[in-house]
Amino acid sequence: MMSAVPEPLTVAYTLEQCWHRVPGGTAVAAMRVAEELDRMDGVRVIGVSGWHRKPPPAAWAPPIPVRRLPVSGPALYESWLRIGQPRVEMAAGRTDVAHATTIIPCPSRAPLVSTVHDLAWRHAPEQFTRRGVDVFDRSLEMVKRRAALVLCSSRATVADCVDAGLDAAKLRHVPLGVDATVATDADVARVRAAYGLPSEHLLFVGTLEPRKNLRRLQQAHALLAEAPPLVIVGADGWGDRGLAPSADRVRFLGFVPAADLGPLYASASAFCYPSVREGFGLPVLEAMVQGTPVVTSRDTSTEEAAGGAAILVDPLDVESIRAGIEEALRRADELAAAGRARAAAATWRATAELTAAAYGEVSR
Repeated sequence: MMSAVPEPLTVAYTLEQCWHRVPGGTAVAAMRVAEELDRMDGVRVIGVSGWHRKPPPAAWAPPIPVRRLPVSGPALYESWLRIGQPRVEMAAGRTDVAHATTIIPCPSRAPLVSTVHDLAWRHAPEQFTRRGVDVFDRSLEMVKRRAALVLCSSRATVADCVDAGLDAAKLRHVPLGVDATVATDADVARVRAAYGLPSEHLLFVGTLEPRKNLRRLQQAHALLAEAPPLVIVGADGWGDRGLAPSADRVRFLGFVPAADLGPLYASASAFCYPSVREGFGLPVLEAMVQGTPVVTSRDTSTEEAAGGAAILVDPLDVESIRAGIEEALRRADELAAAGRARAAAATWRATAELTAAAYGEVSR
């Protein structure tokens, strides 16, 4: 007699951040993991968002069908935190696991898995809006009470969560992956022409906000003798981003289409990412895929992401950043090879498998 094939786990998977003004890395991670989970046996992933009149911009379009709750945005988050409604089951139907893919937990009768990328606001609340800090504080307290498991993208975030009072037994380290598509020479030539970039330039990619440390990066860049221009790519976040454009030294490209990002990394002489605090530091791996030498911060999660294949600097020391950039330019070939090898080991499939394993733990 044949044994019955077990039904796949039904997971209500939040994707509200795809409609945020600046979706950022949390949306990238949630989308890529959802895409991989959707290909796996044993898991049925149902996207859940609030009610929106329009789809998100094409760059942030969820890769899985999304069902809508009756409210959205700040009103949805406040309702979740204050009264525990609406439950994700209202959109997803019968649910075995609820996965909140940002720190804001979603109400559900099912076991809750929460993804926490970072607790940066606890270290530097002045770099966030007062409302943001309030929402994050209340979310963290609810995660402590309700989450069956908490997925952290770096060991640094695991340690932060323990310090914040989360139960260490509930924490799982789930590192992020990266898209392994290498830009072609034709694509590199296309973006250089489209944005008017010189053949030699330094690059930063990320949401423009204080913790990205752009002020010190510009100061370090100014100390470099005959340095190539610094090109800044990213949407405005909040607060003082700390930079002023300069016609011949610093250029802002703003938000660029996803199709241009790989070629932009590949076109750069070095990628400079001395962020003070990150949940993971996905741009580090994105640059490494393209064989671009990376300069990033020591003793942070970006050091974990770099995996020994980057030049590490003290993000609070301008001279350290300057020296790191010079070293990266000098050791470009060596760092390119090491970076490609490091990036090849980081896959979204591996992230999804660890995520699915967490679902299995809480649904037993």
